[in-house]
Amino acid sequence: MSITAGSRPDRTRPPAAAEEPAPAVDTAAAKGRARAPRGTGGAGKVPWRIRLRRDRTLILMTLPVIALLLLFNYVPLLGNVVAFQDYDPYVSSNGITAIFHSPWAGVEQFSRMVDDPLFWSATKNTLVLFALQLVLFFPIPIALALLINSVVRPRVRAVAQAIMYLPHFFSWVLVVTVFQQVFGGAGIIAQTLQDHGWSGFDLMTNADLFKYLVTAQAVWKDAGWGIIVFLAALAAVSTDLYEAAAMDGAGRWRRMWHVTLPALRPVIALLLVLRVGDALSVGFEQFLLQRDAVGLGASEVLDTYVWNMGIQNGDFSYAAAVGLAKGLIGVCLVLGANKFAHLLGERGVYKK
Repeated sequence: MSITAGSRPDRTRPPAAAEEPAPAVDTAAAKGRARAPRGTGGAGKVPWRIRLRRDRTLILMTLPVIALLLLFNYVPLLGNVVAFQDYDPYVSSNGITAIFHSPWAGVEQFSRMVDDPLFWSATKNTLVLFALQLVLFFPIPIALALLINSVVRPRVRAVAQAIMYLPHFFSWVLVVTVFQQVFGGAGIIAQTLQDHGWSGFDLMTNADLFKYLVTAQAVWKDAGWGIIVFLAALAAVSTDLYEAAAMDGAGRWRRMWHVTLPALRPVIALLLVLRVGDALSVGFEQFLLQRDAVGLGASEVLDTYVWNMGIQNGDFSYAAAVGLAKGLIGVCLVLGANKFAHLLGERGVYKK
């Protein structure tokens, strides 16, 4: 039907279908596929030769660290073979070649360790001190980190953080000396009590309170390091979560319970796993410096026991057996604690 000028078009004819827009092309993915090197199957994986050439500067920077780890951490592990020998360092001209000339003893050293009451006494002291440090020492950095994080002024926060972190750089000799000047028989507290008619105060020689004394020393020295870790975790918490909780009517304590602590839970789980794995290493120099004041019954732990047996008594095979057993138990504790962290929904040291 022709349409003349002034006539209306036929409205019964359906309008022309609109053209559908062309599907969007993911240009980033297309470029990635285009740039993928040959031989990678299109998956975008870079061959190891290209990665080696690309990251050669970073690899060169890590080589000294790897060399130090191999030299001081992994090569000495080969010396654990003396735990299965009757090792005599004088059977040869030097101690290294004496390993190849010492007779094998099998598990004799481990049987001796099980029957040794001094070993079990040192193990008991170690576990008691670990339990005390886990209960008394571990929550203190968390509480101090929350306290410092609540300070509004950044300058005050930085000064408090520096003061608490400073004892971490002190040696155990200095730490024990400071405690001796405060809690010793000639310390500040003893002199003050003596001026008021009280005498006989000497916390540094009290064997019954020694476990609490060394825990207080560890808290004073190393709590600042834990504060740094938890403050770094708190800095990653979004302020939007606190604002949303405040708009919902949550007060300070409820915001801390529902926002802050859940944000710290992965870090707490990781540090707890590492602490449990280090349960049998409660310290060496700290106890060695104070054992004469309280006696071996209160201050002997596994680290000092290994030192006494190996260095002082020259029983290297037995000391190596005790150290090897301690290391294996530590590995089992790490694996068990990490499995427990997985059950709680946390990553731990490694994923499942």
